Amino acid sequence: MKIVMAQLNPVVGDISGNLTKLREALDQCPGDADLVVFSELFLVGYPPRDLLERPAFIHRVQAALEEVGLISREYPHLGILVGAPRATDRESGKGLANTAFFFFQGELIFHQDKSLLPTYDVFDEARHFDPATAAEIRVVPFKGETLGISVCEDAWSGEESWSRRFYDRNPVEIQAQEGATVFVNLSASPYQVGKDEYRYHLMEAHARRFGVPFVHVNQVGGNDELIFDGHSYAFDGQGKPLAVLPGYEEAVVTMDTAQTGTPGLYTPKQSIAELRRALILGLRDYLHKTGFSQAVVGLSGGVDSAVVITLAVEALGRENVMGVAMPSRYSSQESLRDAEQLAHNLGVLFRVIPIDHVYQAYLDALRKQFTVDHVDVTLENIQARIRGNIVMALSNRFGHLVLATGNKSELSVGYCTLYGDMSGGLCAIGDVPKTMVFELARYINREKEVIPLSILTKPPSAELRPNQKDEDTLPPYEILDQIIELYMVEAQSFEDIMARGFPPETVRWVIEAIDKNEYKRRQAAPSLKVTSKAYGMGRRMPIAARYEFQVRG
Repeated sequence: MKIVMAQLNPVVGDISGNLTKLREALDQCPGDADLVVFSELFLVGYPPRDLLERPAFIHRVQAALEEVGLISREYPHLGILVGAPRATDRESGKGLANTAFFFFQGELIFHQDKSLLPTYDVFDEARHFDPATAAEIRVVPFKGETLGISVCEDAWSGEESWSRRFYDRNPVEIQAQEGATVFVNLSASPYQVGKDEYRYHLMEAHARRFGVPFVHVNQVGGNDELIFDGHSYAFDGQGKPLAVLPGYEEAVVTMDTAQTGTPGLYTPKQSIAELRRALILGLRDYLHKTGFSQAVVGLSGGVDSAVVITLAVEALGRENVMGVAMPSRYSSQESLRDAEQLAHNLGVLFRVIPIDHVYQAYLDALRKQFTVDHVDVTLENIQARIRGNIVMALSNRFGHLVLATGNKSELSVGYCTLYGDMSGGLCAIGDVPKTMVFELARYINREKEVIPLSILTKPPSAELRPNQKDEDTLPPYEILDQIIELYMVEAQSFEDIMARGFPPETVRWVIEAIDKNEYKRRQAAPSLKVTSKAYGMGRRMPIAARYEFQVRG
């Protein structure tokens, strides 16, 4: 069977635009193709979230599905498999299903509802959908084959899946028992570092275990915090790859399940290279899908802002990015030179707006309220907030989106200022630990010096008071990032982390800092998710709560 894999970038909620994409993909299908496969919930984009609660939205989906049926008459040789929400006639439950619709020659000949509804991490599908029961997991004959059609998570069950998630059934296995001769999986599986290789081997294992070709079509593109990397795959019945679609870009590729796969067609990618591509895609789509074409970045002369503006240039083009340095009396000349050199290397518009006179005005205004003779956190934050106001003013006047430059390490322990350096429409590296930021910077410089080397070699500093260094306040980032990973991602206790050899006082400080700064993170700009556990939609912690039990000892 010749199957066209349509790995496309839908816009959430843009049903008419996504229909246009579907038509364009159909026009690319060869005349001898049997089936074209689109991704999970393609007509509405994934994830549609609470748009699904609007009856008018669901009515529009129904009209779009009817239009797909009409379109399929124009391609009488071609089956069309597309994902969309389906209003069900169940008397109880949510009344919606996450469904794969199968059209042929103007008729809806089959549909398969999603059976396994994920509720972990960023997923909340049980909020909106009812699952298919085991009895509702079916197969469909088509052109001499029997198709086992599944939707994303339905293929993430079984021995090879994530060890900490358990389901009471394996839809792929059920379809194999029902006589499926070709598996087809419509997916919207978001990116995280290292996930592509795992996903590849998971789908490969299904094909090899059941001796049946497996076709996996994944969404590509950025939607809010989530980045979908594409990387769709097809395997023969021995688990050898028939097709490996590129990552981070749209692709429409035809493969034949009757062929034999080619070993070596897939090779694992370097994680840091994939991270760079994912962040570029996430930046580009976030701006473009929210109506922005230009960005402004505050340049401190440090590595975080250097990485963010470099990624922005790669995502948007140098002509659409502005860098602004805002030196104060505590800013070093070296940092200002580094910011200027970076802007020159990138070819972006660069502005210098000194803030010392504004800072002095704040000090004069506050002098009668409290002493301003000693630089403490209050006065440090005033400087950061002045800078936040300036970049927001530039955003308002010129229509640029402000890119916040905080990293995951800083957001974790609250080493950031509300309404200051946290200001922005998107936090580009908010899920990237500081040690990984440096790794990313070195990768950016792999061929030539884009980021000045002095930025990578000098000790990190906020430069908000004389001779300030990050490690005056924080543990070394190499230690801090490990503790954050153990506590925030792996949910290990104080005792567990301390048993790994970390100093008790350091572990206690980090845990307490993570817990008490939840209120800051709740007000932060959305961060592009690139790790297994990011702050934001995938982590729901209380603010008005106590965590003393976590740091006993």
